[in-house]
Amino acid sequence: MHTQSMEVGQKMHIITQELIEQYDIAGPRYTSYPTADRFVNAFDHDQYTNALALRRKGLTSNVLPLSIYIHIPFCQSLCYYCACNKIITKHYERALNYLDLLEREIELQTNFLGSKQTVSQLHLGGGSPTYINDDDLHQLMITLRSKFNFTLKAEMSIEIDPRTVDPSRLVHLKDLGFNRISFGVQDFDQLVQQAVHRVQPFDQVKSLMQAARTIGFESINTDLIYGLPKQSAQSFNKTIGKIIEISPDRIAMYGYAHLPEKFKPQRKIHAQELPTATEKVAMLANAINSLESNGYVYIGMDHFAKGSDSLAVAKNTGRLHRNFQGYSTQPDGDLLAFGVSSIGKVGATYSQNAKTIEEYEDLLDQGQIPIIKGIRLSREDLLRRTVIMSIMCQGEIVYASVEFDYLIHFKEVFKHELEKLEVFCDQGLITMDEKGFKVTEMGWYFVRAIAMQFDKYLNFDFEKNNFSKII
Repeated sequence: MHTQSMEVGQKMHIITQELIEQYDIAGPRYTSYPTADRFVNAFDHDQYTNALALRRKGLTSNVLPLSIYIHIPFCQSLCYYCACNKIITKHYERALNYLDLLEREIELQTNFLGSKQTVSQLHLGGGSPTYINDDDLHQLMITLRSKFNFTLKAEMSIEIDPRTVDPSRLVHLKDLGFNRISFGVQDFDQLVQQAVHRVQPFDQVKSLMQAARTIGFESINTDLIYGLPKQSAQSFNKTIGKIIEISPDRIAMYGYAHLPEKFKPQRKIHAQELPTATEKVAMLANAINSLESNGYVYIGMDHFAKGSDSLAVAKNTGRLHRNFQGYSTQPDGDLLAFGVSSIGKVGATYSQNAKTIEEYEDLLDQGQIPIIKGIRLSREDLLRRTVIMSIMCQGEIVYASVEFDYLIHFKEVFKHELEKLEVFCDQGLITMDEKGFKVTEMGWYFVRAIAMQFDKYLNFDFEKNNFSKII
């Protein structure tokens, strides 16, 4: 039997080839539960505005400040791995029209919700938000500040394509109020960059990182992807070494999800050039070992943070949360989402906007918030969400805690799920006792598979090819 040896956190774990093959399956990332594939078209503008009205009346999570997500879909060039909703264009006037539509949606939502709601978190994602020029980003921030009250310590973050900024642009972003930035890196290997059509020199990113630190951003993140074409454990180790050299505060390291039947740009990637599941596990294991040896805490699944960073502190104190942007320090409050395809959460509902600008604009012209689908969570959904998010964030379940919150007997309600977990226990992926169960260090490699045991929808008419491989 072939084995993959990996030393993680100074402890040796042996992951067998059999284990890798068993869990080389598709599954959700659980940025939400229920997952977006369960959203229904019957959830529309009226359903969503009802949820906003309940918040306005203080009947939902009104005690918690809002988070805001704004989707900017534009990019100057195509990255072949990308599964985001994006528009590749050199015609900036399309972005100007889109920003006008964004302002209309912000106005419409706040009409129903009420102006000057408190906001503690803002995130601009894409696409490439830095496709938008400085003056127009300034106008967008003016609009947001006129409609919402941002807390003094609000987390204000923006995703940055290093190819679209220089130090003077970083100064402008800081002046606009952004205190957290995320550089899209993916990989520093030139052959990998060419294979995915995203070439950006290491020295360029290093220079921008140094400038961002001098300017005074509170937190700097870099995004990496493992499992890309032409990557190897050796080449990815070199990228990790360079990341350690530039020393970001946080690192998001995603496993590449190859779904060419869903995402047309990925058809330009040659499947035979992709690393195997075994090689991907080795990349992850080596990255964890190197990063932990250099002061980073493995938050789980995708994320790392320096020990002093608020994300690491949140994990250590049991205050970690998960939303559509990944792991977060923010409490599980409401998330307003603006722009095409963006997904929000208000009360016990999830909702998603129209995916094309044409449909988005058409619904706004009708005076409707451009919701095209969503879901209202049942009591069982809320219960299972609590369990799944506790697994994904804290890596453990304490039966008594869930029983107290939901007035249930955990072992009775989840009898069949606990029976299925016995296999994970035998494999050393979790430990179990009378009080609950906990994910082991080796189990974090397969945490999605563990969480999947509590997903009731996986047992119905669900197509697993909607999701990426869990390894």
